[in-house]
Amino acid sequence: MTGQKILVLAGDFVEDYELMVPFQTLQAVGHEVHAVCPEKEAGETVKTAVHDFRGDQTYLETRGHDFELNATFDEIDPAEYDALVVPGGRAPEYLRGYEEVLEVVRHFFEADKPVAAICHGPQILAAAGVLDGREGTAYPAVAPEVEAAGCTWQDGVTVDGNYVTAQAWPDHPEWMAEFLDVLGTEIEHGAATAAADD
Repeated sequence: MTGQKILVLAGDFVEDYELMVPFQTLQAVGHEVHAVCPEKEAGETVKTAVHDFRGDQTYLETRGHDFELNATFDEIDPAEYDALVVPGGRAPEYLRGYEEVLEVVRHFFEADKPVAAICHGPQILAAAGVLDGREGTAYPAVAPEVEAAGCTWQDGVTVDGNYVTAQAWPDHPEWMAEFLDVLGTEIEHGAATAAADD
């Protein structure tokens, strides 16, 4: 019963909660989590943004924290990872322009490994061409991109096989619970283990 190795895609102005909460949650239950960003090395930081929902027609964006990356994008081998997390925020709109990012994403879908995406994260998945025939969600303003990529839109946290999606950070409890279930992570009395394959 050992933890799994999980990759998180980050970039400047990634949504603060959508990076930090999954990163720490997955670590807290015993998984090894690596956060990477193209053109940055372990020890460097990405700036985050907080997207707040205050009743306006769209979110209010404010400056978040500096998040320290703990792995180097150019040195990772996706085949060595068991799962992928794709946070939202502003980062996905430009990260999808990196062909090497799209190749990483395609690996996880082609290998049918667990993938969790939230908010604007599915913009990267749409660009990678991996959503056709899937069911999922994203930040509602991203719905046209998700649907144009062949994904059937759902209004809320959605599990489609190994693909787990949510609309924004208020969905964290349900989104993370569903992703942990897909990962086979068992949580008992505050302790967690990754379920071994039979």
